[in-house]
Amino acid sequence: MGRGNGTHWVSEFILLGLSSDWETELSLFVLFLAMYLVTVLGNCLILLLIRLDTRLHTPMYFFLSILSFVDLCYGNSVAPQMLVHLLSAHKHIPFYSCVLQLCVSLALGGSEFFLLGAMAYDRYVAVCHPLHYTVIMHGGLCLGLAAGCLVAGFSNSLMETIITFRLPLCRGVINHFACETLAVLRLACVDISFNKVMVTISGFLVIMLPCSLVLFSYARIVAAILRIRSAQGRRKAFGTCASHLTVVCMCFGATIFTYLGPRSASSEEKEKLVALFYAVVAPALNPLIYSLRNKEVMAALRKILEKFR
Repeated sequence: MGRGNGTHWVSEFILLGLSSDWETELSLFVLFLAMYLVTVLGNCLILLLIRLDTRLHTPMYFFLSILSFVDLCYGNSVAPQMLVHLLSAHKHIPFYSCVLQLCVSLALGGSEFFLLGAMAYDRYVAVCHPLHYTVIMHGGLCLGLAAGCLVAGFSNSLMETIITFRLPLCRGVINHFACETLAVLRLACVDISFNKVMVTISGFLVIMLPCSLVLFSYARIVAAILRIRSAQGRRKAFGTCASHLTVVCMCFGATIFTYLGPRSASSEEKEKLVALFYAVVAPALNPLIYSLRNKEVMAALRKILEKFR
């Protein structure tokens, strides 16, 4: 550790990880390796099916393909390093690798929230304005929404990363399995009240703005579904939203608990568990939810499999 311009610099960080017990870490390695493989294979399969089946060339599946790509990248920003560290006695990460990991994971995580909001708007148009769906959700709008989601996520990440790593750091040991904002802030030598406020504001905007769009969209969707007279029509309308709503509840619930929930003495361990769920478990569950619960995706999969028989 050195000093420059009044700031402490560390060349690398030590990550405490998830456990200090070798057998526990070996069991976690097997479990998380399986989840990582599901993340990679599942999301690649969804991207392939959407690319090959023209019936899936719709706005709904366009956003799903972007979401799968974001999940794939997010999993690769955290999981490989975590898997290596589970088998390593020394869990080191270079300073600039830590900066890059924090920036990329924040950007992709923020982009995913905005994408879920855009997907909720897409479902609102599909259910509430079915006759005008293709006119409203035209290609230009879809591309603009997707680009806006990515720009918003990366802009927020860049701001949060800069103000985090401009702090003087007194320690190089991170109580986490990855470089995460709140864990890095605890290494600072100075008062971090401003940073905590900025993280809270950032979290509120990135989480609550898309969440508000989701709530508005689904309030209108539920009202529209209740006006449908036939039970079959209501089931069909709800079926188009079920997978998206499941992912929304899973992702927003976990992150709201982490960043906007009450603090306690065990907050650090809770943060690790929720971050683990969001970084490893959710990207593996998302493709399963969107494929197993989606008749069109399953039909596209069967069509592809039949070609190889």
